Amino acid sequence: MARAAAAQAQPAPARPRARPRPKAAQRPAPRRRVAGGVFWIGAVAVLLAGVVALNVAVLRLNVRLDDASRERARLRADNSQLNSEIAARAASGRIITLASGRLGLAPAGPDNWTYLHLGK
Repeated sequence: MARAAAAQAQPAPARPRARPRPKAAQRPAPRRRVAGGVFWIGAVAVLLAGVVALNVAVLRLNVRLDDASRERARLRADNSQLNSEIAARAASGRIITLASGRLGLAPAGPDNWTYLHLGK
């Protein structure tokens, strides 16, 4: 029983003091959240519209570039055809035939050549 008396002699452990509760943080008004969400939705929509506009501009440029490439190929084909026509018309045989037929000209032979000696 001595133990029981000693146990009673000791003071009872002190109760820990309750800490004061921190004040609850004030929540922002739900209206602000909605306004913030609407802002972000609008910002994302504007960015997406910008991406779409950029893609449309690139597609238009590609179409113009394709048209220009087709036009260039057509012009090169026309130029090569015209060059072949020029070469055919400038052929010496044809020119000789036209000159002798229409104008009555004849090519000069080797005995018809005359050299001019310039005095030095």
